[in-house]
Amino acid sequence: MTNFLNLYKNAMENMSNLPQEIQNTNQSLALLTSFETGLKSALDSYSLPIDNIFADTQERVKTFKNLNDVLNQIPLEVRQQSLYLSKFIASAASGLFDAALNYLWDETILQIRKRVSQYDIDFFYDNAVLGDDRKKLKDEKDLDKIDDTSLIRGAKEIGLISDLGFRHLEYIKYMRNWASAAHPNNSQIRGLQLIEWLETCVKEVITLPISNVTVHIKRLLRSIKNTAITDKEAEEITLFTTKLTQDQINNLASGFFGIYVKIETDSQTRQNINKLLPDIWGRVDEEIKNNFGLKYAHFTANNTQEEKKLSRQFLQIVNAENYIPDDLRSIEIDNAINDFLSAHRSFNNFYTEPALARQLLRLVGDDLKIPKSLEKKFIIAIVEAFLTNGNGTAINANDIYKKILTNLNSHQGNIAVLSFTDSKISSRLQFDLCEKKYKELIEIVKPSITSPPVNEVIDYITNQFNGKYMNLMNDKWIKTSIENLKILLK
Repeated sequence: MTNFLNLYKNAMENMSNLPQEIQNTNQSLALLTSFETGLKSALDSYSLPIDNIFADTQERVKTFKNLNDVLNQIPLEVRQQSLYLSKFIASAASGLFDAALNYLWDETILQIRKRVSQYDIDFFYDNAVLGDDRKKLKDEKDLDKIDDTSLIRGAKEIGLISDLGFRHLEYIKYMRNWASAAHPNNSQIRGLQLIEWLETCVKEVITLPISNVTVHIKRLLRSIKNTAITDKEAEEITLFTTKLTQDQINNLASGFFGIYVKIETDSQTRQNINKLLPDIWGRVDEEIKNNFGLKYAHFTANNTQEEKKLSRQFLQIVNAENYIPDDLRSIEIDNAINDFLSAHRSFNNFYTEPALARQLLRLVGDDLKIPKSLEKKFIIAIVEAFLTNGNGTAINANDIYKKILTNLNSHQGNIAVLSFTDSKISSRLQFDLCEKKYKELIEIVKPSITSPPVNEVIDYITNQFNGKYMNLMNDKWIKTSIENLKILLK
């Protein structure tokens, strides 16, 4: 054992020079091979397995050949605090690529949490957290209560990572779940894959500049909370909001609502929202407006009188009390959808998802009596679950999804077939299983579609489109067609 420890120490000292000496491939291979031999000797001395433990030394050389270029993109002050990147490099040098991927993901999640905490924590929670779970979250100390899926989705929603970055991170998260040391597996990771994932996390999270629009939204939220906005400033803000995307308008409106209904919000802040909300209300999606009505209903059901009063005042600003649902059944279904999505997005979804899917079907019935305010949310949730998490199908829930999809009416079928317009759904379509399930979805839903323009889109996707389905919205013909079909998606 003493000989092994000495060999390990010498090997690690040699490894510290590896990035500078990497151009000498033979020397690098010798260093890595020596290091691996020492580790295998130690394992063998304890009669432990030594085969299929370490990545091939040539794969490790590929990683280190490119390491300098990637790490040098990270500012020095950030590198000095990146503990998990050190563990990533140590694991890669040891040939434990599965552990390296796990540490890379840990560093990425840590960096996203830092970005969120430096932005506007309430705005993040309002856009990232489903249902009543929002009430449990107050400040940045609660960020570690947010699962990785909700964290990266929420960061995308408020503009801290790009749509493309979100898609890449979804893929790395998938590999982390199914190919890293986080869980038992037999996957083989290559050196160039590992360095590519590192570069993705560096470019899309660690060093990604925050967009000017996102910075402006942060300033706007700060101004709303801290200063009295004049009429002239309100006009300037209105002009700024005309440049926002649909998602940004929806998220801003949700942020306004979250600020307005907090009991500790002062009257000046609410007066600011009174000035600004009418100017963006016309551009807010119906689904978001319905969600505000549902939140009022939740406050009513939970007998939280102050929040109930404030949420109604918020709707009164824009004469939108008609978005309050007529019955409490909507609340029960909304809660069921939130619980169902949380289960589907968790790692043990194969076990927890079926029971919640059955409960959801019981609530809406075989004839799918879905409140109008929840129709799109319900269908997109079913589509997301039917497409799977990319790794495997929840067998005991799949027939429930097929039954629901088969019973959709024409309007609901439109929403299901055109669900790829939702960035969260399109991101799923990068996985082969999800793309296969989407093709299956089209065949299930197609008989219910009566709209000729939607049938044209289906025909184009199935017979003419040649790319990956995750890129459907990048196709010029698809993009133009969807723009003309927006009315059918409301």
